[in-house]
Amino acid sequence: MTIDWSWMSDHASDLTTLTVSHLQAALTAVLLGLLISLPLAVLAHRVRPLRGFLLGLSNILFTIPSIAVFVLLLPVSGLTRTTTVIGLTVYTLVVLLRNTVEGLDSVPARTREAAKAMGTRPLRILFTIELPLALPVIMAGVRIATVMSISLVSVATYIGDGGLGQLFTDGFQRNFPTPVIVGIALTLLLALVADALLVAVQYALTPWKRKRA
Repeated sequence: MTIDWSWMSDHASDLTTLTVSHLQAALTAVLLGLLISLPLAVLAHRVRPLRGFLLGLSNILFTIPSIAVFVLLLPVSGLTRTTTVIGLTVYTLVVLLRNTVEGLDSVPARTREAAKAMGTRPLRILFTIELPLALPVIMAGVRIATVMSISLVSVATYIGDGGLGQLFTDGFQRNFPTPVIVGIALTLLLALVADALLVAVQYALTPWKRKRA
């Protein structure tokens, strides 16, 4: 299997456009997943009867095949980027929700009790104590969700979106391996770079971990 290097140079502009589109879809889904999962995780952590229901529901959603999710959304949002983002967001929820709940569970009870004894309000405890201490576990979920979303964007090719996934379709239809190889390589590169950046963000946001090390 050989690569046509001239094809890459001739389509540099298209490759850039597809890469940016691919990354935008993945990151938007992760951001929306965070915005949805954070309040749900706090609710599941504090209201124990809801914990099993919310986590179970997210697990059920995760078992639905990705293509089926996109197809089910078509009557609602049509052949648009919105369909892609909603579908990807559904898959991020199972990882982000569970990791956020586990992160909040990992905060020592004595730390919360000490803050309450000092008269700290619950909302302030959440934002200044619980979430910062839970951040390493939450960020682990963000990393998994980001890599997963980057890999799943290509599936949206079946509804006319898909970012770099369009290269796979083009290559298979023309029996031309170069676009397929390039699409796989760029997807892997995006995942690796995104993961490395998130590790750097976590490192910057958890200075106490560095001091402890």
